[in-house]
Amino acid sequence: MLVDDQSLVRVGIAALLTGDDGGRPIAVVGEASEGGDGVAVVRRERPDVVLMDIRMPGTDGITATRRIRADPDLGGVAVLILTTFDTDPEVLGALRAGADGYLLKDTTPRRLRAAVRDAAEGRPVLSPDIARQVMAHAAAAPVPEPDPRLGRLTAREREVLTALAHGEDNATIARRLHLSPETVRTYVSRLLTKLDAGSRARLVAIAHSSGLGR
Repeated sequence: MLVDDQSLVRVGIAALLTGDDGGRPIAVVGEASEGGDGVAVVRRERPDVVLMDIRMPGTDGITATRRIRADPDLGGVAVLILTTFDTDPEVLGALRAGADGYLLKDTTPRRLRAAVRDAAEGRPVLSPDIARQVMAHAAAAPVPEPDPRLGRLTAREREVLTALAHGEDNATIARRLHLSPETVRTYVSRLLTKLDAGSRARLVAIAHSSGLGR
């Protein structure tokens, strides 16, 4: 689903995404020109991935992302920010709101399609410049206090959470910890419940706020 206030941008992105590039087909199931309408369409269509602009008339993209993350029925919807803005308030605000990734509009068509497919499979996505920015911010931040909810976790659940914080997908975690992908999915489901997290992105945020991603 596409949420952007410029109709020509939505048309162009839709054309890029739905073209046949030999990969898993991508279909655009809905569009909106501002965040409030976008949330309503997300609730109706239940897309796998939302490409969300930030600055729009009406409800902005960060607020809309926060509303999606707060709805337990939308836990399976990944939100990717796609914007021209790369300053700290926008980047950190979007990630703290629960966005699963942050891309700039100068990304290549190939990278955009790959990012949508990655997000649909539960992998976080960041433009290289944004990733460096986030890492620099994390390095400069004071050492965080561990979240008390981490005390509920088993040693293995903590390992899986740490792997999520480092951006690993289920297949990578399974190989490294000598588990089946189904078992990893079970651990992620347990983490969502034990840490009261509505999404995989929220798990990553909790892990980083507790210092597990360092």
